[in-house]
Amino acid sequence: MNGWSGTILRVNLSTGTVSTQPTNLKDAVLYIGARGLGDKLYIDEVDARVDPLSPDNKIVFAPGPFSGTLAPSGGRYHVVTKGPLTDAIAGSNASGLFGPELRYAGYDALIVEGKAPEPVYLWIKDDVVEIRKAAHLWGKWVPETTEMIQAETDLDARVACIGPAGEKRVLFASIMNDVHSAAGRSGVGAVMGSKNLKAIAVYGTKPIKVAHPRAFREAILEARETGNRNSAGGAGLKAYGVDVPLDTLNELGSLAANNFQQSYIPAAGKGDHLSASPSSPARPRGCYSCVMRCGRISKVKNPGYASQIAEQAQEEGLSVAFDRGAFDHGIDNTAAMIQSNQICDEMGMDPISLGATVACAMEMFEAGIITVKDTDGLDLSFGNSAVMVDLTRKIGLRDGFGNKLAVGSYRFANSYGHPEFSMTVKKQEIPPYDPRGIQGIGLEYATCNRGGCHTKGYTVAVEVLGFGDSRDPHATADKPFWVKLFQDLTAAIDASGGCIFGTSGRGGENYAALLTALTGVTYSTEEYVKAGERIWNLERLFNLQAGFTSKDDQLPSRFTTSPISSGPAKGQISHVPEMLTAYYKLRGWDEDGMPTQERLRELQLG
Repeated sequence: MNGWSGTILRVNLSTGTVSTQPTNLKDAVLYIGARGLGDKLYIDEVDARVDPLSPDNKIVFAPGPFSGTLAPSGGRYHVVTKGPLTDAIAGSNASGLFGPELRYAGYDALIVEGKAPEPVYLWIKDDVVEIRKAAHLWGKWVPETTEMIQAETDLDARVACIGPAGEKRVLFASIMNDVHSAAGRSGVGAVMGSKNLKAIAVYGTKPIKVAHPRAFREAILEARETGNRNSAGGAGLKAYGVDVPLDTLNELGSLAANNFQQSYIPAAGKGDHLSASPSSPARPRGCYSCVMRCGRISKVKNPGYASQIAEQAQEEGLSVAFDRGAFDHGIDNTAAMIQSNQICDEMGMDPISLGATVACAMEMFEAGIITVKDTDGLDLSFGNSAVMVDLTRKIGLRDGFGNKLAVGSYRFANSYGHPEFSMTVKKQEIPPYDPRGIQGIGLEYATCNRGGCHTKGYTVAVEVLGFGDSRDPHATADKPFWVKLFQDLTAAIDASGGCIFGTSGRGGENYAALLTALTGVTYSTEEYVKAGERIWNLERLFNLQAGFTSKDDQLPSRFTTSPISSGPAKGQISHVPEMLTAYYKLRGWDEDGMPTQERLRELQLG
């Protein structure tokens, strides 16, 4: 089977059994792989009402057809499960080398089910799969876990694991692979912890079959050249890494500060917040087959925060995602941001949810809703960088006040009777792009299947970064169209094993050509994007069955009722309620957000 490995690996932790099954070729063609095929496998087998942390939940690890090839930035894999933070479908996408290695071992997906009676890890070496004891690894942080497992298996093995946060079921715990690459959102690490599964180590030696090698090589060169011709986001990502939007967001008045109480930071751009800051020298870091190298390794002085292994790594902290949410609590301190981010990597936590949860607590502290009696004596005033770093560790360990924050901002704020302080959609924290100043990203937050998220429909590419025709970030008339298009195309790229940070000027035609040459199955641009639409609707159906309704496709009231108070976007509010009807119509959904039978038949879902 060209492009696909042809085998699904299944591990039942309750019974200790390992089995394989052939990949359904029809499903592979319709859903491509990774996010799409993972969704299909998971949703076919799991009740949408399942408790995410129960043994009845399952978790699927799925690379895509591009994973492990030379397709531009083709090294991603997807983790599909039901998220404990949101109770919605959770699709967490990660880079690094774990996804390609799973492909080299010969698998299109790994399905993990049940719960082990004691801590275990999986060791996969091609066709040999072992369930090994992991009691000696329980409690270890990510770097040490990775090092120990490689010593026990193979030094070239790729390891995906959880840290203390996943073991203790922090609701926004991540799964970390290659130490610093994260399947970060919705709490997938907590699901892994609930199964007593500490890690998965994989080493593969099998080739990936390409249907048309010459055409695939030509499609790769064309896709790379197309990206190189783009001078907007591509050049910026290469120069500054994924923090490139910060200055532009601030210039637009749409960079969150103090839990979105403000959206403009006069000092930003003058301080040392960018990854290229002279006070935190950084060097680029790329993932498998990466054409952008948008990750940054930054060195800070006297970190005083990391595990023993990180301290031995020449005091270097890695910042590889747009998670500098420390601005959202008034902290313009590069060292503190890198330190907090490093702890998240080493303990296995999502920095976006963590940062936003701390920001929520800080606003509640300043409003007098919580006091030092609640916080174990910690001063949660905005701008307190020391407490930010301290709280990050406490949350990962569920220590004291950190235990209260480990459930995310919505549940925390709601426990005090004030859910309005939580900047979440479907209980998932949004990143610091203010949706009042960028209308399209607000609609993406509201409608995203996995809760508040910017990466599954990154309209910032046209609204802020200048990809294609420049679009007014305050306009609303065309935003439903762009949100739907970006969501569908991103779903297809996710399913292929591609990286959205590597898209830089590339369109659906590039990815369709790559997939056609790789698999031998002809995909037009329209069919490729339609596969993404099929995936989006499948996820929507799962969420509807899980109990979500159109009422969940909304932003916190702050964004629709409280205008931005100062800066270039002063006076702006989000117009998601007015855009939602047009969005539903474009999707072929009824006024209640339900996909119509006609649209489901068109997408081969009905």
